[in-house]
Amino acid sequence: MASSRIGPGVIEIDTLLGGWERVTAGYLLEGPAPVLVETGSQTSAPTLLAELDALGVSPDELAGVAVTHIHLDHAGGVGDVAAAFPKATVYVHERGARHLVDPERLVSSAAMVYGELLDSLYGRLTPTEAARVKVLEDGEAIDLGANRTLTAVDSPGHAKHHLALHDSESGILFAGDAVGVRLPDAGILRPATPPPDFDLDQALHSLARFAERRPAGVALAHYGLVPDPLTILEEARGTLRRWAEVAEAAWRDGRDIAAALEDAFGEDLSDVPDVHREKLETLNGIHSNAAGFQRWLDQRAAAQGEHDHR
Repeated sequence: MASSRIGPGVIEIDTLLGGWERVTAGYLLEGPAPVLVETGSQTSAPTLLAELDALGVSPDELAGVAVTHIHLDHAGGVGDVAAAFPKATVYVHERGARHLVDPERLVSSAAMVYGELLDSLYGRLTPTEAARVKVLEDGEAIDLGANRTLTAVDSPGHAKHHLALHDSESGILFAGDAVGVRLPDAGILRPATPPPDFDLDQALHSLARFAERRPAGVALAHYGLVPDPLTILEEARGTLRRWAEVAEAAWRDGRDIAAALEDAFGEDLSDVPDVHREKLETLNGIHSNAAGFQRWLDQRAAAQGEHDHR
């Protein structure tokens, strides 16, 4: 089975992106009104639906589906899951809601980024009826019944439409991509800084907000419950700052940011077997992170009237 219990009333589901194990996770929170956090990609929807069925979640039972943000490896399966669970409300950040209802622009943008990988690895996004989509404001809670709630934590930086969800019962914070990517088979925490929305100051502020909540656990979409939540949040802050320093130094010198990041951090994966390195590079490669830093630095310079180093 592709699921395991990671806390009181919390079941981690491996959504098997591209057939890879332990790359993308969804989380089922049990209660009188159960909620699924993250759907994974559209290509993962059959795996996810089969697992929910095996866990005994009937079509009328699931009360909600919440996504941390609308990138396709997190929310691509929303339309398919909503169709399979007709009573489920779909919860999303205010800036992501319209894209779940009308995904054409989101999918077109993803096609430019992913190319052939869009259909072979991620899939697209089936629209969800507007009446079923509920915007989550910062601090707003989803009621799972039996005094259990999931509280939304507005957490931009990785994406402007990013929110985390903090479970009152287990104390686990479902952090999406705001803490970064740490695949168990690689064991390295990397920041996730893709274009077009990455913003360093917002990302660091979001990590500080997470630490203030003192979560009992931090669960990443990529992948799973991490050891020692407050230590990992501190590590995430330090790692993000180091990557940003390398990127900015290269940008100021007119050097290639991706090459600079590769020189500085590429060796981190030298001991990781090729099969696991491929997962991480596909999901969160240095070139994608470099493009996010480039855009952020260019936009910041334009806003401040600095010389454009492109």
